[in-house]
Amino acid sequence: MRLQKYLARAGVASRRASEELIREGRVRVDGQVVSVLGTRIDPDASVVEVDDRPVQIEPPRWIMLHKPPGYLCTRSDPQGRPTVYDLIDADLASLFHVGRLDYMSEGMLLLTNEGGVAEQLLHPRNRVRRRYEVTVAGPVSKSLASRVREGVELDDGLARVEDFRVRPGGRPDQMLLELSLREGRNREVRRLMEAVGLTIHALKRVEFGPLELENLPRGSWRSLEPGEIDRLRALTRND
Repeated sequence: MRLQKYLARAGVASRRASEELIREGRVRVDGQVVSVLGTRIDPDASVVEVDDRPVQIEPPRWIMLHKPPGYLCTRSDPQGRPTVYDLIDADLASLFHVGRLDYMSEGMLLLTNEGGVAEQLLHPRNRVRRRYEVTVAGPVSKSLASRVREGVELDDGLARVEDFRVRPGGRPDQMLLELSLREGRNREVRRLMEAVGLTIHALKRVEFGPLELENLPRGSWRSLEPGEIDRLRALTRND
């Protein structure tokens, strides 16, 4: 197994970040510093260390968290704001999140120790579908559906929406938009809504790939079933 893949599988970091650790000379195999990418090791016999700490591949672990608004997708915050790691058990602290939801967004967030699979799920070439429910200030123009399906130019390229629906919101002055995208660019939904002149009151991710948030309560998490993990892996194209 290639060393960077081993590190990603061990939950040390993503494949790309693991490559950087190797380049920086922070990885040892059987007591020797390895700085050459692509070095192959025996995962059952080699002794691997990162920053002088032993690293082993743990059994694959995936959880789904319903992130509430007001939580950061980071391990710690200098300002002392709560993070998603405050919501999960201490023995899950080594898991890393698959993508992000911004501070005031809520919904499905996956966490795992399978860095390689997570990286592939986030890669634009795999076009993994994300579905959102967005509550906006009404009214909404009848032409909005065709406009966002055709694509709206943002500062980092064209953003195009699929499966766009408009429904009444929780209040008379609100509308609920249901939409899906196949990219995971930073704050893409919020920037898209701003570009078309809409004010967001709430943003919730309800699907990622084949998985649905369903009735998982805010702030709660659950382990993924083996079949759910298999369906996620089926979306990736491993190199």
